[in-house]
Amino acid sequence: MKICISAALILSLLITQPLHAISDSDNENPTFNQLTEAEIAEGWELLFDGVSTDQWRGYNMETFPAQGWTVEDGVLIFRPVAGESPGPLDIITKEKYSDFELSLEWMISEGGNSGIFHHVVEQPGIAIYWSGIEMQILDNDAYDNLNANQYAGALYDMKPAVPQNAKPHSEWNSAKIVSDGPRMEYWQNGEMVVEFERWTAEWYNMVRATKFECHPSFGNAPSGHIGLQDHGDEVKFRNIRIRRL
Repeated sequence: MKICISAALILSLLITQPLHAISDSDNENPTFNQLTEAEIAEGWELLFDGVSTDQWRGYNMETFPAQGWTVEDGVLIFRPVAGESPGPLDIITKEKYSDFELSLEWMISEGGNSGIFHHVVEQPGIAIYWSGIEMQILDNDAYDNLNANQYAGALYDMKPAVPQNAKPHSEWNSAKIVSDGPRMEYWQNGEMVVEFERWTAEWYNMVRATKFECHPSFGNAPSGHIGLQDHGDEVKFRNIRIRRL
């Protein structure tokens, strides 16, 4: 028996069905790591196009690390190196930046720890965090005994993220760092969570209260590299972009 359904009935069925929200997994080719014409006109540049790592190299290295870091499905991923570790495999931008707006998304593994550095100065034999200032990345739920200034979004070990709005491990978080002269802003998931000013009496008082006190290069460079941290845990990044101010 042939059954005819009118166009009006089909439209009625479509309207009454609940709409399904499209997630990353629903879309085989999600639009990441791209800039609109308007963003390009505003001066935004991609630091990661979802395919290559041409704009990055290892900290204190001439090339990009051969281990640890990979690109998969448009995502820049660090995974711990099996066996004997070659040491921290932090990566930095090839370019240096002074005043800028940096935007990216990160996802941390369960129990994971990482960070975003800025104004990094390379020093042979000296770890990246002795010069670069860090916006913390952390699976907050895995730690219940830290200081408030050690959780996700914080100016690491110096100033806490308020409000603390980080999403759990295995979920994407957005981060933005704004550097305008000495003034800095950290944004997490659409909210400004930290603001501070470098090179003031308050800044140096904060430094003196931390392990960074004995490292005169910490936070003092007006221009430096952007860095992503190998803290020994899996971490993912995408949509890494920057514009100079």
